[in-house]
Amino acid sequence: MAKVELKQPIVAEIAELLNGATSAVAVDYRGLTVAQDTELRKQLREAGVTYKVYKNTLIRRAAENTDFAVLDPHLEGPTAIAVSKDDATAPARILAEFAKKANQLEIKAGVVEGTYYDAKGMQTIATIPSREVLLGRLFGSMQSPVANFARVINQIAEKQEETA
Repeated sequence: MAKVELKQPIVAEIAELLNGATSAVAVDYRGLTVAQDTELRKQLREAGVTYKVYKNTLIRRAAENTDFAVLDPHLEGPTAIAVSKDDATAPARILAEFAKKANQLEIKAGVVEGTYYDAKGMQTIATIPSREVLLGRLFGSMQSPVANFARVINQIAEKQEETA
């Protein structure tokens, strides 16, 4: 069996992983201990993020003609990719938080909703809360004026009952 035939299923696997993904982050994992890597994988898995190590040439081939092709210059040395299909900021957020504890983990670059970001840009993306948190804040801010209005109406009604 030729080497190309062995690599085609892996390229197809990576292409399927990137197909429909909202974000992908390339990281250099050199220097992480097994325990740190296990902890990182656990955190990513709990957030619904796929984290895998592939050969750079296979990632390049799978990312051709996609939004993720811009990661090509960063595919040097040991590279792992973290891909999310649901929460666009989850990979960057988790990886940046983990990199604070494990200095060896280095975010190379990423693509979030079709836009390329370098390492510094990914740090900025990492500060954006998850969609659920943002929606919670939005609904909380919308609920506050309504609740205050209801309290005022209730106090007016109580005052009118006292005078009656």
